[in-house]
Amino acid sequence: MALPPPDPQFVLRGTSAAVHTLHFSCGSQEPNVPILFSGSENGFIHVWNLKTHRADTVLDGHGRKSVYCVETMGGKDRLLSQGRDQRICLWDLAEGRTSVVDSVFTENVGFCRCSLLQVAQGRWLMAMAAKALEEVQVLELPSKTSVCTLKPEVGAKLGMPMCLKLRQLTCGSQPLLLAGYEDGSVVLWSLSMAKALSQLACHQEPVMSLDFDSEKAKGISGSSEKVLSIWSLNEQQNLQVYKTHKLVNAGISDITIRPDKKILATAGWDHHIRIFGWKKMKPLAVLDYHTATVHCVSFSDHKKPSERLLAAGSKDHRISIWSIYTQT
Repeated sequence: MALPPPDPQFVLRGTSAAVHTLHFSCGSQEPNVPILFSGSENGFIHVWNLKTHRADTVLDGHGRKSVYCVETMGGKDRLLSQGRDQRICLWDLAEGRTSVVDSVFTENVGFCRCSLLQVAQGRWLMAMAAKALEEVQVLELPSKTSVCTLKPEVGAKLGMPMCLKLRQLTCGSQPLLLAGYEDGSVVLWSLSMAKALSQLACHQEPVMSLDFDSEKAKGISGSSEKVLSIWSLNEQQNLQVYKTHKLVNAGISDITIRPDKKILATAGWDHHIRIFGWKKMKPLAVLDYHTATVHCVSFSDHKKPSERLLAAGSKDHRISIWSIYTQT
């Protein structure tokens, strides 16, 4: 007998706009307060205090244009945000500051979130959709030096990149990029060779979101269709369809695998958050709270398993916070 789905542990209100992106920063030791960053359609970034359930700070750096990506860079005081103003901003939040210290002009008008990967102390790679329609540009931060531009072969007709994930398969190995495209393909890119290693047709529709588990060399992607595609990467670095999972309702905005690789969550156009076991894609729970499309899901990085949370942001202006660790 399946357990009834839980209610949210609490709900964060006050963004006054659809929530498009979420990112936790809870991993550091006390006395630091666990924090959740959210980016909204009205251009604001809220810094939520998860003890008081209120926003400690509201950042405004994207000219009231929708913010669709927020990431921390080595701690909660260094923040990266990306908005529809075609800017990626780097923030300094130390000692109560709220200043943009640098920015990158993306020249891309799509919704593709950039992807970050730490490659050394204080050094990051950032992949982002480029000005040319089908291209992806990779920069090193904070220097903003260009690492490579990834261009599909002539006649490939992949369309725009829709979602990006930088990954290292093993510690110290060459960074790779997984990119989901408008034509439904997922492509594995080598940054050092600036070329595609493998391409797989995963969906009939544009790939809306993907995540990848480097330990199992297995990934998952979703689109506007009623199907999740699970694929694997063999030792020759070829992508292969592993299996597909049929959904009740069409449309996936976001997918994220929990850091412990046991479960994953999907954000649905049907207003629902779905939880699956990652090993066998066993459906574990349907979380029903929101009254509009769920745009994003994020797992917290709390050190203690019992404290770990799942957050979901929706078009209904609300962020639901769930404690599903104990149930699953």
